[in-house]
Amino acid sequence: MKQKILQQHQQLLQDKIDVFRDMISGLTEDAQNDAKGSAGDKHETALSMMHIEQEKLNYKLKEILGQKAVLDKIDASVNHTKITLGSLVQTNGMLLFISAALPKITIDNKTIIAVSPQSPLGSKLMGNEVGFEFEINTTKYIIQTIL
Repeated sequence: MKQKILQQHQQLLQDKIDVFRDMISGLTEDAQNDAKGSAGDKHETALSMMHIEQEKLNYKLKEILGQKAVLDKIDASVNHTKITLGSLVQTNGMLLFISAALPKITIDNKTIIAVSPQSPLGSKLMGNEVGFEFEINTTKYIIQTIL
């Protein structure tokens, strides 16, 4: 199960990386083509806007590459007794994957929420064992299993 979760998140991130790289490449080509045939203030404004957009895309790409680096550190074959990076935690209400803050996914009709160890929930869970109880928005959760 952990291997499937890890693979699906890696694929999601790789798809995003590919899209951002394509967008950045497209902007670079547009800027080069625009530079060949334009002159004046409109040209400078257009290039400036493309450059700003490219910087935004590069920032997002860097963020996603950071998330991918976190996933690359996880060995899905290791089962944990205490919650750490790469743990799959079953509570009485949620299935949590301690990795990076990523979109919810569904595998085998189970919804998995990926949380960062630095998030409020992740930091509350880190280092704890089966039986640990915690509360979120007045709902009490108990850790049932850790893989």
